[in-house]
Amino acid sequence: MRIHFKEIALKLAEKDERVVLLLGDISVYLFKEFSDRYPDRFYNAGICENTLISMAAGMSSQKLHPFVHTIAPFITERCYEQIKLDMCYNRAGGNVISCGGSFDYAWDGATHHCYTDLELMRMLPGMEVMQPGNKKELGTLIESQYANGNASYFRIPADEHNLDLDVEFGKANVVLHSDSALLTIATAGPILKNVYEACQGLDVNLLYFHTIKPIDAQVLSRYADTQILVVHDAFGLSEAINSAINAKVKYHGIPDKFCCYYGTLEDIRELLGLDVEGIRGIIKKELGELFCK
Repeated sequence: MRIHFKEIALKLAEKDERVVLLLGDISVYLFKEFSDRYPDRFYNAGICENTLISMAAGMSSQKLHPFVHTIAPFITERCYEQIKLDMCYNRAGGNVISCGGSFDYAWDGATHHCYTDLELMRMLPGMEVMQPGNKKELGTLIESQYANGNASYFRIPADEHNLDLDVEFGKANVVLHSDSALLTIATAGPILKNVYEACQGLDVNLLYFHTIKPIDAQVLSRYADTQILVVHDAFGLSEAINSAINAKVKYHGIPDKFCCYYGTLEDIRELLGLDVEGIRGIIKKELGELFCK
């Protein structure tokens, strides 16, 4: 997915001379073609993530369209005050593009895990928050939002789902619908791949959100009379849904403890019950409780 972001950045820079790329010593070699073609619009500031945000805000004030890119915990959790004040408070547009969210760097431990970014960014006034789940969503959302004058957060995943869905900023997808369903599953990002498979053959609705803020309250309101189960490998989606509608919302995903296990992304998802079997088990449990009421 990072390779696809590189292609998007080159495409935008070719047609828009105001596009500027700022890196935090991550993906530098990946963007060599960009730096060769547009050396006056490419900056690697090193491991100085707070400075990157301030640079981006300054560039935005001069009508440029900056893209800031590095690993998720370093550009969100570490830079939260800079994003809050330099970008959002000053209403500076710009694009924060992260990689390595949740457990994409599972093997590097808690320093590189990042499951709070979507919620942190969501709480900032004026910030747009997106979690594209595949290449189509990433390209469509960046192209539609990068130059709109708002601060925007995009999380690039390591994997992707394989569903071909409509993509419109701020609009959710109804992936599965049943008039008789008592349970509605809500999810976001590439974990949709596991959630969709887990829902097969079960009488449930399935909603998918590539945009966390603004959340699609109109779609949610149509399912507010059902039990809503959020299945997500981060914080942010459940909180957004709870803030948008008055409904019964449960969450299955990140526990209230650090993940001290090592392995692959798939290993961590299995340990958290976010593999297909684990998700299907929790859905069946919820359905059983609903039918017993």
